[in-house]
Amino acid sequence: MTVSYQAQVATSNFNCFLKLLARWRGSIYKIIWKDLAAFLVLYYSLSIMYRFVMGPNQQRLFELLVHYCHSSSTLIPLSFVLGFYIAVVMQRWWTQYITVPWPDPLAVYVSTLFVGQDERGRIMRRTVMRYVCLCLTMIFTMVAPSVKKRFPTMDSLVDAGLLTENEKDVLIAMDEKSPKHRKHWVPLVWAASIVSRARKEGRIRDDVALKTIFDQLDTFRNKCAVILHFDSVPIPLVYTQVVTLAVYSYFLAALIGQQWVPKEVDPDGHYDWVDYYLPIFTTLQFFFYMGWLKVAESLLNPFGDDDDDFEVNWMIDRNLQVSYFIVDEMHHEHPELVKDQYWDEVLPGGLPYPDDFHKATADYTDAGKSDGAAHFVWKRRDNMAINSSLHSSLSRINAVLKRLRSKDNTQTTTSRVHLSTSSASFEEHQPYSTSEHERHVATNKFSAAARLAWLTDDEGTGVESRSSRMKVDQLRSLSSTAKSIKYEDEMDDHEKDDFDLLREERERQRQERQRQRIMQNVYNATSATADLLPALIASGLNLTSPPTVTFAPQQRSSEHRSGTSSAKSSSSATGSKPDDKAEAEESKKPQEDDKQGK
Repeated sequence: MTVSYQAQVATSNFNCFLKLLARWRGSIYKIIWKDLAAFLVLYYSLSIMYRFVMGPNQQRLFELLVHYCHSSSTLIPLSFVLGFYIAVVMQRWWTQYITVPWPDPLAVYVSTLFVGQDERGRIMRRTVMRYVCLCLTMIFTMVAPSVKKRFPTMDSLVDAGLLTENEKDVLIAMDEKSPKHRKHWVPLVWAASIVSRARKEGRIRDDVALKTIFDQLDTFRNKCAVILHFDSVPIPLVYTQVVTLAVYSYFLAALIGQQWVPKEVDPDGHYDWVDYYLPIFTTLQFFFYMGWLKVAESLLNPFGDDDDDFEVNWMIDRNLQVSYFIVDEMHHEHPELVKDQYWDEVLPGGLPYPDDFHKATADYTDAGKSDGAAHFVWKRRDNMAINSSLHSSLSRINAVLKRLRSKDNTQTTTSRVHLSTSSASFEEHQPYSTSEHERHVATNKFSAAARLAWLTDDEGTGVESRSSRMKVDQLRSLSSTAKSIKYEDEMDDHEKDDFDLLREERERQRQERQRQRIMQNVYNATSATADLLPALIASGLNLTSPPTVTFAPQQRSSEHRSGTSSAKSSSSATGSKPDDKAEAEESKKPQEDDKQGK
């Protein structure tokens, strides 16, 4: 299992990493001490031969060889090749760990979505999870030597309780029919069949729950397949060979190139006779480069027996125990529902600390009145508001500078300022608007418009007199320039910043909500009026019961409508109240008109 030291480095201090150098398990000393011992033995052997065995001529040749190896060892790009290789290996190692499937999510879904407390339901739940754990165990036997030693044959799986005799016979028969392909996926197919049968028996309530379990089974199968892909497609062998040759050739050259030899005689006739017996910096180089290579070797296959490899045997035992515990012991079981401690509080305060505990964060030390999470939430909200305000100000400044630069470079003027000249200067006479608003915008907004301010007088008169004194080409250029300017409210949308667009969107939503409220009020008022309309008519006509209103068809002539309206107006003008007989005759008139129309 990977050596964990997170607790020792939880808080940074003076000797946070230094105290880790004294550990042996998973350390650099454990993985390179044999290689370092072999290197030092060869190094001292050459040093002793040079000092005590070789003659003067042989020593001279050896010194030339030392200088050559020392100068040529820098030609090996060891740092680049080894650094890139270890980066690839580390990424591959972590990807393999997060790819290892865990049956916990599937066990939770099986325990929740399977209905029934009887023996058959329990058998179904436990069998589904046993098949899932069997599939993962078969995968580990293919990639991990330690698991292969633990379960060398199918009989060992039967003895462990992951497989039955009947299931073993089925797998053996399938291997005989198709011996070229692995059969790790067969237990998952069995599990899917059991889930489908549970749906037919009504133990799974709907198809949505069935699909959820099937998706979890498919996710588990995909991760198992990825583990096999990592095992069958490793890092290219040529890359591993290049890195190994680079490291070992470098230190073979260092065996000779880092030997001590006397220096040449200086101009004063003295030797630089400083001898050393331990190659300190060469040993440090060996620690770094060879340790790098050994780390890559141990992480290349994380399913082995190294200190930093995954504890796959522990995973097998843990998965089976947790799966059975979830689907059997915890099936549809939960503690009693009670009110929590903070039932009467909207936002709980800070949770209590032990008496000897000192809070390390300054956010929660507000003179003994810290409110925990609430204080943190409000403080973060204030920071966000400050950042948002600053960002808004900077965005507005940038937008203004952008507009001023664009307007000043193009030398544009207002779009509604049109120059007109006399008939002697121009063939066509164009009218010119000189309202106070346009003159104010043209004079104060842009520098190009200010150049045209002298063309208009204070009373708002035309520009005939002053424009006639200008040249025709100059007036045409000023006229074309004036047509290209736009007012501030006519700017394109792309010149607005994000805050302007957000403000417009909020205003539009506010107006839409107001319109909906008005329409709802109108609808409510109309509905109430429609309900009270018969009673109002009855009370206005002094009737005992609301009258029955009959509507004439659309084919009724306009003359009848005009006649009826004129009769009503005349009767209302005289102020005479019709008697019962007249009312009866008037009520019969529409019926006779309907018959005539038909």
